[in-house]
Amino acid sequence: MPGNSDTPLISHARDGLRMQRTGLLLFQKEKGSGREVQTARPFFFYAQKQKDKPEPTPRRISADTEQISNSQAIRRFVVSITYDPRSPRAEEFINDEEVRASLAYGEENKDNAELIEQILAKALTFKGLTHRETAVLLANDDAAVTQRIFDAAIQVKEHIYGKRIVLFAPLYLSNYCINTCTYCPYHAKNKHIIRKKLTMEEIEREVIALQDLGHKRLLLEAGEHPKYNPIEYILDAIKTIYSIKHKNGAIRRVNVNIAATTVENYKKLHEAQIGTYQLFQETYHKPTYEELHPKGPKSDYCYHTEAHDRAMEAGIDDVGLGVLFGLNLYRYDLIALLMHAEHLEARFGCGPHTISVPRICPADDIDPKSFSNAVPDDVFLKVVALIRLAVPYTGMIMSTREGERIRTAALKIGISQISGGSRTSVGGYTIKDISKVENTAQFDTSDRRSLDEVVHWLLDNHYLPSFCTACYRAGRTGDRFMEFAKDGSIARYCQANAVMTMKEYLCDYASGATKEAGERVIAAEIPKICHEKMRAACEKRIIRIEEGERDFRF
Repeated sequence: MPGNSDTPLISHARDGLRMQRTGLLLFQKEKGSGREVQTARPFFFYAQKQKDKPEPTPRRISADTEQISNSQAIRRFVVSITYDPRSPRAEEFINDEEVRASLAYGEENKDNAELIEQILAKALTFKGLTHRETAVLLANDDAAVTQRIFDAAIQVKEHIYGKRIVLFAPLYLSNYCINTCTYCPYHAKNKHIIRKKLTMEEIEREVIALQDLGHKRLLLEAGEHPKYNPIEYILDAIKTIYSIKHKNGAIRRVNVNIAATTVENYKKLHEAQIGTYQLFQETYHKPTYEELHPKGPKSDYCYHTEAHDRAMEAGIDDVGLGVLFGLNLYRYDLIALLMHAEHLEARFGCGPHTISVPRICPADDIDPKSFSNAVPDDVFLKVVALIRLAVPYTGMIMSTREGERIRTAALKIGISQISGGSRTSVGGYTIKDISKVENTAQFDTSDRRSLDEVVHWLLDNHYLPSFCTACYRAGRTGDRFMEFAKDGSIARYCQANAVMTMKEYLCDYASGATKEAGERVIAAEIPKICHEKMRAACEKRIIRIEEGERDFRF
């Protein structure tokens, strides 16, 4: 019998090429003797050479035989990959067996009242939850427990973030892309979408339009294309954006959401003074991921999943995670997402700065109904609440994919950052009439209100809109930010900076009604600055802002 139970350690790597055995061999029974003879060689495949990819970890394999006919059998290799949150290798820190075991643990304990009580009590200590603890709450479907989850999330959110909501806008630079992601209209096979890439002059006009709305923080987006969107183009765009000062406007922080790249390129982004590097996993379930990404650089699951590690190795302190809910079973992706956060904490001493929670939505040649794992609103809001309990000091982002109703509910239970007045088309901000925007968008927006309307809505709901970017410019990033956040001292900085940036917005951009509502909120929020000297300084700076000075920060 070929193979035996004494399983050797194997590793396949040659000339820097990542190689993997499929795990299938075909055997034929020999006439007369009855013994099995291998009739098909093991099949190997390799991914594109990447100098930043670590050599594969040797893995222990075993084999068993599945009879498929009287004369043939398939030899299946069982690859055992150990869960290790400190490992730099994707299949070890996002370990499929651990995800499934955690979900099973949740099912087994979903009615364990004593354990649920302990988990909810732990959540209210503001120290977070493990992915297995979260799995228990996720599995429980009792309405009373769900309400307690929401109540706990509200307490955690208000304790750490108060009423502050950070505002930003996405800026799409180019929709050229060589990937074939089945859920994104930028995919290379889409012949309907208009392909467009902004020049530096067009970027300048877009930024001026964004500044005239009142934005101070942008998220750069671009498809993956080595010819049209090389790293040099992204770096030039960042330099251009930071250089533009129009009237009282300025973009003070540029976050970046581009494809997984090398440590060398991440170092260049760090030197360009980006804020957070965001990259969404889409789904952590590897077979589904590979099915959704059939061709292109993004099809390499491990290289994509390990990107945040390379970014942090390159010196980028703040990274953002996210999955696209609806592509795969939400339970699997939620637990894996939290495992990813735990991995960054274990390996780098600092978890993700942000987690985004997009859901699949309509776009050019993309119909959400074609994806069978859609997440209903009530379940989606429970997911938001559970993320807030699990990672209390991680900012949570919700874009204009969601409409006003869901965003209103999500702000209470976890979301701390939202986009406002967004255009998801390339060059969309310089077009006044949204109906005339070219067919270049990545997705359809559900919340189409202007930034001023969004700000007014937040004020009416007693939130304090914030355009603050102070921490990034003051070096309070990564583990240094988390130190301030966990001991509660960051709140005094955030509160004062939010008040001052809101005052700037009211003076420069707000409508009359928004300005009136904003002044009432500022008056209510200033007393919440707990540090007496900082509060007094903030009050004096507000007067100076009214007199025309700008860009104060603590």
